[in-house]
Amino acid sequence: MNDTENTGNTVPSAGTSTSKAAADRLKEVSGEVYDLIGVAGKASDSSPGVSECAGKDREKFFRVFHTWNFYPDSPGQLGEAMERLKEELPKSGWKIVEYGPDTSKNKNLSLTADHDGKKTSVNVSQRAKNDPPKLSLMLISGCYEIPAGQEIERF
Repeated sequence: MNDTENTGNTVPSAGTSTSKAAADRLKEVSGEVYDLIGVAGKASDSSPGVSECAGKDREKFFRVFHTWNFYPDSPGQLGEAMERLKEELPKSGWKIVEYGPDTSKNKNLSLTADHDGKKTSVNVSQRAKNDPPKLSLMLISGCYEIPAGQEIERF
């Protein structure tokens, strides 16, 4: 569910919704992913945002995204948190489409998974060399169409 330039696939339709309702749904999905981590720690406090759907009318179509970080109570549990996501996401309907080191200088372990039912993609990057160590998460929806007579709120 990444942009078409990245995967060669088109972004799926996520249906019709207001941007506020779509953002609320994505925040719920973020909470579900947080619960799958299963390691003691805390998440950064962030709110979803609204972006464009590449190649579509920006007045009628939009995507929502939610970026946040997870900090384990013990830095030594960072790998365990990533491993749990790798194991638990597929049990909850997610399909892992990419897993392995990214192209950064640090070769951070990265996981990308799509959930067809939720029309959402998640990318998790294990940032072991950060201080403090963290998982960096980015969830993004498919393309929504705004209901007739409504306007997309950008936030």
